[in-house]
Amino acid sequence: MIRIRARAPGRRALAPGLPTARGAAAVAGEPACPLARQCGLRVRIVSGAVLFAVGTGLVLHARRTLREPKRSREAAAAARGALPRPLPPRVGGLRVAAAQLSADRRAGVGGDLYEVVATEYGVRAVIGDVRGHGVGAVGTVAAVLGGFREAVHDEPDLGRVLRRLDRALARDLRERARTAGPDSPVAEDFVTLLLLEIAPGGEVQALNCGHPWPYRLLGARVEPLSRADPLPPLGPFPLPPELPAVRCAALRPGEALFLHTDGAEEARDAQGRFFPLTAVLTEALGAGAGTPRALLAAVFTRLLRHTAGQPADDVALLVLHDARRPRPAAAAAPGTTRAATP
Repeated sequence: MIRIRARAPGRRALAPGLPTARGAAAVAGEPACPLARQCGLRVRIVSGAVLFAVGTGLVLHARRTLREPKRSREAAAAARGALPRPLPPRVGGLRVAAAQLSADRRAGVGGDLYEVVATEYGVRAVIGDVRGHGVGAVGTVAAVLGGFREAVHDEPDLGRVLRRLDRALARDLRERARTAGPDSPVAEDFVTLLLLEIAPGGEVQALNCGHPWPYRLLGARVEPLSRADPLPPLGPFPLPPELPAVRCAALRPGEALFLHTDGAEEARDAQGRFFPLTAVLTEALGAGAGTPRALLAAVFTRLLRHTAGQPADDVALLVLHDARRPRPAAAAAPGTTRAATP
């Protein structure tokens, strides 16, 4: 996994240092001031109290300034240990690469999620986007990923996996609403989600809850994996009684799927123009970005250039490349004629 993070402004915490030091020096040097020796005791007490108050205020301000980035870093470190973990380079015959960019510079984590797991039913992948970003979305990301990592091994049907994720999200939202109080907007939170299953033979099926469809990469050609209407996002609406998976074109050896969150296609430049993801993918493939990591590097380089290094939303990218060798054609038995394939 590649995690890209804009450098946090670390010098802001040092700003109060100089005035704090000056305030402390003023308090310490005030009794030695010639003017102070000429004034009465009452004036010296009042001036000393004022200087002490100023110095104390500066010290408290410095502590608060230093404490906020520290708390964000601690929360981010805890989140990184439980949330999207580094993916292995290969999962079930697929070459895999993922990259994530957080819009929250201080936290370094966001509301995007992804995971790829090899199961007895094939390789199953999830990518999603929690409403909001930063540390506030960490709990919801953890709930959805935890449910996915457990359900993909238990459930043979992709629809039942989605129902497990829906229940995990509902429990998380109820708990957060109980803790936050009745006036909290937690109940309005939602998650866009895409579930994908690639069978050992390359057959692909998917369930989409309000998420962008992946792109299918065929050599240097880029096309949507599906154009089917997605289900509503998880959270605000109940799932329908029936959840038939969308059957997509099979993934053949040498082809790849490019999964992304909407932060990629909706990223804007200074003139308000959207990031041309399809054109960038086509250009990168034509320039020889043949490995998943090379493709992600090319896309993120262009994305950061497009947004001047300051994307407004979290971005997650995931590439699944079929690295299996083409199956040799079955040889005809002696004395038989092979039927022509229509």
